[in-house]
Amino acid sequence: MQGLAGTRRLIAVNGLDHFLPGRERSLSPTCGTWAPHRETIESGGSMLMHYRSFGNLDWKPSALGFGAMRLPVVGGDQARVDEAEAVRMIRHAIDRGVNYVDTAYTYHQGISESIVGRALRDGYRERVRLASKLPPWLLKSIGDCDRILGEQLQRLQTDHIDFYLMHGLNKDRWPVVRELKVLDWADKALADGRIHYLGFSFHDRLSMFEEILNAYPGWSFCQIQYNYVDDEFQAGMRGLRLAAGKGLGVVVMEPLRGGALASPPAQIQTILNASPHKAEPADRALQWVWNQPEVSLALSGMSSMEHVEQNLASAENSHVGALTEQDLALYANARVAYRGLRPIPCTDCQYCQPCPNNVDIPRVFETYNGGVMLGAQDRARFLYSLQKETDRANNCQECGECEEQCPQQIEIIQWLKKAHEYMK
Repeated sequence: MQGLAGTRRLIAVNGLDHFLPGRERSLSPTCGTWAPHRETIESGGSMLMHYRSFGNLDWKPSALGFGAMRLPVVGGDQARVDEAEAVRMIRHAIDRGVNYVDTAYTYHQGISESIVGRALRDGYRERVRLASKLPPWLLKSIGDCDRILGEQLQRLQTDHIDFYLMHGLNKDRWPVVRELKVLDWADKALADGRIHYLGFSFHDRLSMFEEILNAYPGWSFCQIQYNYVDDEFQAGMRGLRLAAGKGLGVVVMEPLRGGALASPPAQIQTILNASPHKAEPADRALQWVWNQPEVSLALSGMSSMEHVEQNLASAENSHVGALTEQDLALYANARVAYRGLRPIPCTDCQYCQPCPNNVDIPRVFETYNGGVMLGAQDRARFLYSLQKETDRANNCQECGECEEQCPQQIEIIQWLKKAHEYMK
């Protein structure tokens, strides 16, 4: 196949497709074919972006996706994005081979989509698949779906969204989707072309993930939190494999746990340093994710050009099955050490459930433990905010029934107080 300035060469390495640097390539957002465009290498060096499989779809995503959730901001204000720098970062990532850009209706207090829309002007829209999300918590009636999608299309300056997700589904938001018949509405949006593929992002337990996964035959993909510490958290490795086994593309979010895995505690760094292969902690975390064939792409929320460059370099070195048994043992040791930092020895046995006051004790403890373990209080607060208010720790009436049932003899009442204070 001849491009405008040369021949496009496709090679296979470790079962993945790769495009050689300096060649022309782009992705048509309306089909799984490649159309010509000039790829620029700003650094002047060579760059080999790796492309992976996306479930049953005839399209190959870049190993790295650009998440527009943590764009550079001014003065720490999430509503004041440094737009010039954000646009520069997004376009640079695309020029280096990234072909998946993710945003959402509520990111950066509602302005992320507009910034992404402007970043994708000048031909960049035609070079990527665009993902955004419908927020179930803002739906009061089915008419809100059309209103919100209409706003999103306008903000993004496009006539369709390639990958559309039900945002942050959990046991509280999934009933909203079901009761308002949002999936029936989505079928119509798929039919009229406003969205091309439907999926969901997820924050809850594996059992809820399985329920959602099996409830609707039209899912094309899903998005889960997944990293070498969280292999059993939320959907986890079992959810990853279940979804991939059903032919869904699986987008991984939080491969660095909100950046926490890029700066591990000293005791974790000592374990990682035992590897004969020297690498930065962030690169190690990403390579663990990319090592698994079920992963379609790793989505990273990048806040600086330095983050973009570092993640692009990691993507260049990614391969399925590249990690040795020795490497995997190192990750396992680090995981055990991380979990040793959890202050509450909760095993999620569920003996404390149901609570007579509806407190979801295991979920509160899981979120709190994750925040303390990784030094990620802001992330813990975010996840706690997703929990239904009636299920939160402050609803504890200190009846003591849970402590009588707990096989770990945890002082649940006191830990609930500490957890709420930490995450409120």
